[in-house]
Amino acid sequence: MLTALDGGSPQRSGTVAIHVTVLDANDNAPVFSQAVYEASLPENAPLKSHVITVSAADADEGVNGEVTYGLSRLSDKTRKLFSLDPQTAEIFVAGDIDFEEGSQYEMFVQAKDSYGLSSDTKVIISITDVNDNSPIVSLISLTNPVPENVSPGTEVGLINVQDRDSGKNQNVRCTIQQNVPFKLSTSIKNYYSLMTTENLDRELVSEFNITISATDEGSPPLSSVKVVHISIADVNDNPPVFEEQSYSSYVSENNKPGHSLCSVKAHDPDWRQNGTVIYSLLPGEVNGAPVSSYLSVNGDTGVIQSVRLFDYEQFKNFKVYVMARDNGSPPLSSNVTVSVFITDVNDNTPQILYPAPEGNSLMTELVPKAAQGGSLVSKVIAVDGDSGQNAWLSYHIIKSTDPGLFKIDLHSGEIRTQRDISDSDNMKQNILVAVKDNGQPSLSATCSMFLLISDNLAEVPELKDMAYEDSSSKLTSYLIIALVSVSTFFLTFIIIIVGLRFCRRRKPRLLFDGAVAIPSSYLPPNYADVDATGTLRSAYNYDAYLTTGSRTSDFKFVTSYNDNTLPADQTLRKNPTDFEEVFGDLDVSPEVGRL
Repeated sequence: MLTALDGGSPQRSGTVAIHVTVLDANDNAPVFSQAVYEASLPENAPLKSHVITVSAADADEGVNGEVTYGLSRLSDKTRKLFSLDPQTAEIFVAGDIDFEEGSQYEMFVQAKDSYGLSSDTKVIISITDVNDNSPIVSLISLTNPVPENVSPGTEVGLINVQDRDSGKNQNVRCTIQQNVPFKLSTSIKNYYSLMTTENLDRELVSEFNITISATDEGSPPLSSVKVVHISIADVNDNPPVFEEQSYSSYVSENNKPGHSLCSVKAHDPDWRQNGTVIYSLLPGEVNGAPVSSYLSVNGDTGVIQSVRLFDYEQFKNFKVYVMARDNGSPPLSSNVTVSVFITDVNDNTPQILYPAPEGNSLMTELVPKAAQGGSLVSKVIAVDGDSGQNAWLSYHIIKSTDPGLFKIDLHSGEIRTQRDISDSDNMKQNILVAVKDNGQPSLSATCSMFLLISDNLAEVPELKDMAYEDSSSKLTSYLIIALVSVSTFFLTFIIIIVGLRFCRRRKPRLLFDGAVAIPSSYLPPNYADVDATGTLRSAYNYDAYLTTGSRTSDFKFVTSYNDNTLPADQTLRKNPTDFEEVFGDLDVSPEVGRL
């Protein structure tokens, strides 16, 4: 207010109002409300989420008081994660935030007025952890395969478990599936030992897929699974086991060598060479000879074969032991018994023990003239080395001087009269008897029984005529054979002499060094009644014998057959040539043949 005063009296004055307008000058910089701003942000915050708003004031007016914001002094990573609104000073999420990549970020916000005056403030953004990472299970070491003979409590693997989260979210619990012979044992933080809990058996379970689960303590909890494959290595802990406790085989006698008897089979549950089975015969003896001389076994297949012929009359059965051994180290083995039963084959001809000729003499029996029908005259005694039905003998008269006078019992061999003897009957009776067995095919032998109907030895004519009458028909044949033999021998001798002289040998060689042995009198072999088949049904003793060519005498007394004569260790086999040597030129020599 401007006042003007005069000098009069009264003094007069006048006033005038003067209005002064002050124009603003940009002399003030923007000032933030806080020197440092802090904010907390979860790591799973979505894009464009609001983080914080800063504020700055400028005392100037108008254009000089208008403030704009910008970010300064921040890293490239932070620049990618956050953005700032230049007008409102709001900070937003501009990228994917991960606590595990960064837990705190710092930046500076600059406030600037229109004419360039500015100020800064610091913004600190802390990232809070969210349980967004599952545990990671890592297999550090593993023994694979694991031998099946490891003891319980053996460590076979080492496992590490990590969780990238922090705090409570980082705590992890590790478990293993049930029903497996393994467990987890904590050694140090985040490390677990995989250990066995019981004995392993590859033959029951050869491999395991172990599932390991790791779960953190976050909310909600996250988990992960790791499958560990473990193979069980084989150890030779199982011996071969045969399919059967014992084996039996039946083979006919006179079998061909190489005949397959049976096959043994053993299984070994071990693997590869530990489960490879090799078969062999255990050393032993059969009937005094090594078992290898009777049987052989294929080491790979277990097939048992015969090495030689079997004779039922020598032994009926025997046992051998077969060993099955694996190829492990050390090898394991087991044994099994194989019983071989030899079945009888009709390969033995019936052997006639009585009547049996001795030397060149011929046994003759006396029959009383007063003998009535059904009287026992004689008995044919025969045995068969076979057994069972092969040794069942039957007796048949195939030729007789008087067919209606005598008969023979089919089973006992007893010769009896069919009717009373009359004066018209021929004094000299010759009966040809055949003894047959019951085998298939049947074998037989024949013998001649000479009977003399007389009550008095003085009435007995020259007995040798009985033989001569029957053999005279063959005399001519024998003479021809002898003449041809002598001629052949003489011609051969001449050829050899000429050859020797041609070769100019100094010393002649003898053609024959030894003499031909003349067989002694025939002695019947030793026999046994095999398996009580009854081939010797009754004991008959004949003490008196007449020999041809001995009118004057000549009784020959012999003992009856007894146990000493018939031991059980001999067979019944006799070559046909033996009978030819015994009976010489008699026409009634025993004949052996098949019927």
